[in-house]
Amino acid sequence: MMISIKVDETKREGEEVILNARKEASELIEKSEREGKKAAKEYYEKEMEKLKKEIEQLRDQSNQQALLVRAEGERNLPSAIDKIAKVVSLE
Repeated sequence: MMISIKVDETKREGEEVILNARKEASELIEKSEREGKKAAKEYYEKEMEKLKKEIEQLRDQSNQQALLVRAEGERNLPSAIDKIAKVVSLE
């Protein structure tokens, strides 16, 4: 009888240990998933910020280039008008 009680106690203790281990494992998995999502979100936001800055730089460069091309075109405009006028007047 006494052995049966000890076996039952040991069995309950073992089941409790297993239950606690499963609970801890589940909590660790949930914590890891939360931390992983947080790290992924931070990485995503950091990379998106880099991309936004790069896009803005490219936009600024293209705007500056367009201004330079326009200024050069405006500088060449009188000469082009003269050449066109000469060609048209010869016909």
